[in-house]
Amino acid sequence: MLENIFRKMCLSRYFELGMAQANDKGYIRCPIYLSLGQEAVAATISEICPKCKVFPQHRGHSWYLSYGGSPEMLRDEVLGLKSGCCRGMGGSSDIQCDSVEAHHGLLGENIPIAVGYALASNRNTIATFGDGAIEEDYAGVALGFAATRKLPVFFVCEDNGLAILTPIKDRRSWGAVSLARGYGLDALCVEDDPLSIISACDHLDLPALLNIKTTRHRWHVGSGTDNPDQFDRLAVMRNKFNPKIEQDAKEQMEAIWSL
Repeated sequence: MLENIFRKMCLSRYFELGMAQANDKGYIRCPIYLSLGQEAVAATISEICPKCKVFPQHRGHSWYLSYGGSPEMLRDEVLGLKSGCCRGMGGSSDIQCDSVEAHHGLLGENIPIAVGYALASNRNTIATFGDGAIEEDYAGVALGFAATRKLPVFFVCEDNGLAILTPIKDRRSWGAVSLARGYGLDALCVEDDPLSIISACDHLDLPALLNIKTTRHRWHVGSGTDNPDQFDRLAVMRNKFNPKIEQDAKEQMEAIWSL
């Protein structure tokens, strides 16, 4: 499992590095929200919960790729081509990936939509969002409704500590875990180490929330950097696996972005 997680992390990392270069060259005409630095979250959850329906937020390329989405179709999507996974119209509901639903950009709106989907389908459902999105009023209501109806929803907060550039300490006095527990959900907070995520999931019963501390390597939107000297989970894991895994992912993604 850990090798598969690392492979998915590498695919996401090099796909987005290629996309960042394409953006810098002016090939991409829409805002891009990169999951660079946060790849371990989606890669690990996709291995633990492979059959769930996933409602990611705008920093969602790693979720699409980790759940088996086509990197070629995702590339074409951000290039605005009809061959893209949403026919070049970002946010289209007929995304070409069975496990992942498209997101059109409204902060946190995927949370109540995921809850509604779980209510209608009774299918295990994942809602992923950032530490800023959970502050939206409809997020808390959705958590409470899922708890009341005992819906099979897994809320995953990718907590990079920033809403654009504002840290949590300047935004609120409460934590995601305490909020979720107040609504009656199982909830834990862990670092983005895959083993920690796996262990936490073993101790949670749905509906539940897992707050995962992670690091954003690029701007809130765009391909620039806020602070290049940041923690890198992929780099920490690199020496534990055959370097060919990372090299193969790098070469595959470089070929996809050879525009």
